[in-house]
Amino acid sequence: MKKRMWFSVLSSLLFVSACSGEKSVPTDAQSGVSGDLTVYTAVEEELIPDYMASFEEKYPEVDVKIVRDSTGIMTAKLLAEGENTSADVVWGLAASSLLALDQKDMLKEYTPAGAENIKPDFKDKNEPLKWTGNTAFMTGIAVNTEELKKLNVPVPKTYEDLLKPEYKGLIVMPHPASSGTGYLTVNGWLQMMGEKEGWSYMDKLHENIGTYTHSGSKPAKMAAAGEYPIGISLVYTAVQMKEDGAPVEVILPEEGLGWEVEANALINKKDAGNEEAAHAFLDWAIEEDVMKKYFDANGFTTMNKEFELPASFPKNVEEKMYKENDLYWAAENRDTILTEWESKYGTKAEPEE
Repeated sequence: MKKRMWFSVLSSLLFVSACSGEKSVPTDAQSGVSGDLTVYTAVEEELIPDYMASFEEKYPEVDVKIVRDSTGIMTAKLLAEGENTSADVVWGLAASSLLALDQKDMLKEYTPAGAENIKPDFKDKNEPLKWTGNTAFMTGIAVNTEELKKLNVPVPKTYEDLLKPEYKGLIVMPHPASSGTGYLTVNGWLQMMGEKEGWSYMDKLHENIGTYTHSGSKPAKMAAAGEYPIGISLVYTAVQMKEDGAPVEVILPEEGLGWEVEANALINKKDAGNEEAAHAFLDWAIEEDVMKKYFDANGFTTMNKEFELPASFPKNVEEKMYKENDLYWAAENRDTILTEWESKYGTKAEPEE
């Protein structure tokens, strides 16, 4: 028996085929599910192999093609492809993006096995479900303490601090059209501060921004490397940079954290492929052992279960998450927000790679 997983990174058009030789299959892997499955995802690239290992073991006869890019790019790709998309399943895409797809009738109802264990705020409010959450990803501030010390500049503790003149040109954050992290950040400010105050805040912040990246994790990596000492970025990536030895402090702003649900859905299309394999994938994606992997990476899971927090993760992430975050509002207003944001701030976007 040969197991194949195709992995496509859209931004670099790189295709990798990983094949293993004959191997014995555990008893619990005798599922009878087989065939080809195409999965579109925005899960961080380095996490995918670890996450997928248990699926490959449980469903060795399913050949999975993973197509991966950042949330904004993946969302735009799916909307452009419409019913002609090659995706069978979407895995780990922002829930607000899935809601935007649902507005185009691109999602098909399917309630995965175990969905009753998912907290109500992190899955579709209707039954049968059209989307189910795995984890949440949230924005913090990654600060290179050594670089700020050289500049004799204090470590910011709040979003308001980032408006101070001493931070001019020192801050980098993700572009909301290409990065889900960027969009959840902008959406968080608009909801936490109110729309008028939120746009006013971003007008002032723009003066201190060095550039807007097309990746949600890149600002933390740039801060770790000292390219820009302050990065508004994924909390997960900032923690990872600290674990790798970079002089990074992970700041959870006092105003609260913008956040998004990383969620899964079944694609609705004319020529549906292997629905049996698609259902199996969606069931697997919220199993407890996979949820534990999400938790270890992000410090949060949507499951009604207590997991032990990784030692390096900030202890109060869930408490800091903005409680009134409305994903439906974020989806309904996405196009309007992105158009206005681009007209105001797009000139500082980094070049497309």
